[in-house]
Amino acid sequence: MRHWSMLLLAALIITYAASARATEGVHDCDKPEAEARIRACTELIETPGINEPRRATAYANRALSYSLRGDYETAIRDYDSAIKMFPDFAVALNNRAWAYFKWGRAETGMSDVQRSLQIEPFSPHALDTRAHIHQSMGEQQGAMRDYESAMVYGGTRMVTLYQCGLRMHRLYSGPADGVIRAELLAALRACIEKGALCDPLPPDEECREAVS
Repeated sequence: MRHWSMLLLAALIITYAASARATEGVHDCDKPEAEARIRACTELIETPGINEPRRATAYANRALSYSLRGDYETAIRDYDSAIKMFPDFAVALNNRAWAYFKWGRAETGMSDVQRSLQIEPFSPHALDTRAHIHQSMGEQQGAMRDYESAMVYGGTRMVTLYQCGLRMHRLYSGPADGVIRAELLAALRACIEKGALCDPLPPDEECREAVS
């Protein structure tokens, strides 16, 4: 199972493309296949004379690949490198927070996601990360507030993800149509009350048709 922060890869790719085009032969650093991306990003990072925006984004992109395969410690080291170059790298800050959360160190990630939201206060991905951290820490009101905000700013796609995930926990029986309704909010509250045992997000292989 992997977190739907795979969606954040799109944001990383946009940042990568905006900073500069990849050197010939290392363009796979922005491709979705994780192992190929790790190899290509490593080559890009080690390219002599590469500019800092390109290298920082390559570190963040490689870190996401490590995180998605469960190697959170290595991912965090790469995020550290990216953030050292650009302290206001909001996507990398949020993804490092998620890596800490998945590694069982949620409280350590809170300062990262808070900083990410200072930079991009309407990011549904960062709001979702902070909601998960609040939930794991037993802060139910904070978790609910952030999940609701993630749906408002994430729109139909984020709402549908929660609908699908909560269906899997048998907490929600309504349609996966991206509409916020009372039944969905009640299901989210019930999930939050279960603590870390309940993740309102589905694994990647679920709900693809609903959100495609």
